[in-house]
Amino acid sequence: MKKLTLPAGILGITALMLVLSCTSPISLTSWKNPNDHVQISKVVVVPMFAKLEYVKPFEQAMCGYFNQMGLKSMGSLDFLNPTKSYTVDQVKAKIDSLGADAVLIFKYTGTDKETSYVPATYYGGYGSYWGWGGGFYGGGVYSGGYWSTTSTVNIKSVLYEVKNSESAFWTAEISVDNPQYVDQSAMQLAQKIYADWQVNGMIKTVAKK
Repeated sequence: MKKLTLPAGILGITALMLVLSCTSPISLTSWKNPNDHVQISKVVVVPMFAKLEYVKPFEQAMCGYFNQMGLKSMGSLDFLNPTKSYTVDQVKAKIDSLGADAVLIFKYTGTDKETSYVPATYYGGYGSYWGWGGGFYGGGVYSGGYWSTTSTVNIKSVLYEVKNSESAFWTAEISVDNPQYVDQSAMQLAQKIYADWQVNGMIKTVAKK
């Protein structure tokens, strides 16, 4: 049996597709109050999602990244019991006791779906073309056309200062295309949020011992 060998270019494309398939494109459009110059050193992450199985991995991944970058962080499940009900004042009291500067809240706002047709493609190939009814002879890769549905999850994020919780001083509109894993998307989102906060000078620099 003849062994099929793919050209190096095809192998490169295949490897790139495998890497990209592990990530979900995320867009973030933020706003910061220009009159508020607060800097944060410890933040509480509160995802207000309907399903608890989404909340835990989201918090763990996001807080894990923030802590890794030197920004102290903790999730709501670290100090709130999901089986109990709390008043707003009770939640505020618990957050105050943690010594946090700010509270980062996430709220799911809906999912948009779009269907599009991806035409047939052919990569590589060599040798002779046999005519319209034939095909390429050699090691090319053919992909037939197909319909593809893109699901875009929309989230709104709001950052409040603990000492002044009346109005947000940073907000963001977030969209995640075709999310597969909650923790993976949360990690990517944490990277974007942290980078945005750095650009806006919102993170308090902690002197290293």
